[in-house]
Amino acid sequence: MKTDPIDILKEHSLKHTKQRVRVLEEIALDTVAISQPELEKKLGKEIDRVTLYRILNIYEDKGILHRIMDMNGTANYAICSPSCSEEHHHDEHVHFNCTNCAKIYCLDVSVPQIKMPEGFTATTMSTIAYGICEKCNVTVLK
Repeated sequence: MKTDPIDILKEHSLKHTKQRVRVLEEIALDTVAISQPELEKKLGKEIDRVTLYRILNIYEDKGILHRIMDMNGTANYAICSPSCSEEHHHDEHVHFNCTNCAKIYCLDVSVPQIKMPEGFTATTMSTIAYGICEKCNVTVLK
């Protein structure tokens, strides 16, 4: 998976501004999804709230990021798979929301196929599992 912000922006025909690069750098640093409020704290005064919101929306529209809602209803963002595009996200995988540390993980587990009733067309699927993550399980067992 490409993780160089400038390469990702070029691939999606976006200008590589300092703010756009910084947002991608920050999201790519961790293996868990990150919320807009967390990004605001990490980026400090580098990027204002409105600009960050616009960047996240553009990235989601272009297939660079996908959004996962946590157990509190807050949007979290993670980098999409390389097969995602502006036309279609291919991130049909299970997300895991730890009820102890509140982190959201993108798991390499496919969403089970669900047969939709006649007349319904699902364009995307999302499955969120809730429980204790691997890191918290270690802490709980000690």
